[in-house]
Amino acid sequence: MSLHPTLQPYADAWTHSIEAISEMVQSLVEGEWNRRTPCPGWSVRDIVSHVIGLDCEMLGDPRPIHALPRDLFHVATEHQRYMEMQVDVRRHHTAPEMTAELEYTVIRRNRQLRNESRDPGTTVRGPLSTQITLEQAYRARAFDVWVHEQDLRTALGRPGNLDSPGAYVTRDVLLAALPKVVAKDADAPRSSAIVFDVHGPVEFLRTVRVDIQGRGTVETAPALGPAATLTLDWETYVRLACGRVTPQAVADRVKTEGDQDLAAAILHNFTVTP
Repeated sequence: MSLHPTLQPYADAWTHSIEAISEMVQSLVEGEWNRRTPCPGWSVRDIVSHVIGLDCEMLGDPRPIHALPRDLFHVATEHQRYMEMQVDVRRHHTAPEMTAELEYTVIRRNRQLRNESRDPGTTVRGPLSTQITLEQAYRARAFDVWVHEQDLRTALGRPGNLDSPGAYVTRDVLLAALPKVVAKDADAPRSSAIVFDVHGPVEFLRTVRVDIQGRGTVETAPALGPAATLTLDWETYVRLACGRVTPQAVADRVKTEGDQDLAAAILHNFTVTP
């Protein structure tokens, strides 16, 4: 195995999730492909199309030349337009076409992973012609595929894998976004601390401290007298952070203590996926 040790956990997480997705969709009938998912505007087919499309881009395939319809209500930004291209071009594909392309893409990506010898710091193409490191690209794929695996599980009524390897990659990605959510977006007071107590299949207790300059950092040490504490389960945390539900829709699953206005501002700005 030539894969760099830094990349291996992301490759393992991607493999675990993509195999789960493949297994889930293999036996779907045509109507189930059109089932709505928690991902705004996307059906089961759309999510699988997105997964196929981004893995094809990891393989270096050219992006499709395709004109998007003007009536896609969920497409408002350039990032969303970029992501929608791989989805819309497959909207009329049949179930056998979808499963065949997914299977072929997974075979090609597995071969790529087996032969990957590049350094994690190697610069590669990211979305919208950005330049990112290979490590960032692998992490993003592991995160993205696990989140979409959960979208499919919700849509198809097949819960599971909330504590799989991809879940822990997702935890770290979402925790890295917390300082901006708290310190900048929610404008938490300077020299304050906000505690997040998450329970369930993935458990963690984290404190976001905001310093005198207004910069936020994540710490594992609990805070004495925090400005606010948010207690919620792991699945709700993910669904909020990924924009799958509104704070109002899961109000009964989130317990807040301390400054209620600050807690509400944090929840209002909790979505960190584009």
